[in-house]
Amino acid sequence: MLLKLDLQSEIPIYTQLRNQIIEGIGRGDLKYGDALPSVRNLASDLGINLHTVNKAYTLLKQDGYIQVHRQKGVVVNPEGMPPIDEDFLNKIKDEFRPIIAECLCRGMSKEEVSLIVKQIYTMIKEKGR
Repeated sequence: MLLKLDLQSEIPIYTQLRNQIIEGIGRGDLKYGDALPSVRNLASDLGINLHTVNKAYTLLKQDGYIQVHRQKGVVVNPEGMPPIDEDFLNKIKDEFRPIIAECLCRGMSKEEVSLIVKQIYTMIKEKGR
């Protein structure tokens, strides 16, 4: 899996890393049980601080996307992804709310916002094509 970090972005590197791993799982590039690089190896490969990778992995583990095994190392959760529960739905609403508000401020219609969401969904589902 190829990770692209924007070191000039306002989005923290650990968040970019977390999001890209989740997107890799969503696209199917990473399958359940697949091994991820160790914290040290990934940090070295990307040229970033190992604490940054550790923070991203910690968040992914807390959210149920990865597991850390003593023998296997870091793996995509072999038992599948976390369920769609009320906490997840509330999180999505909280994250979408400011984005949708900004779209409204800029005069976008519901149809335009929906089209963008559909395009992103399709792009990820079809492995970024």
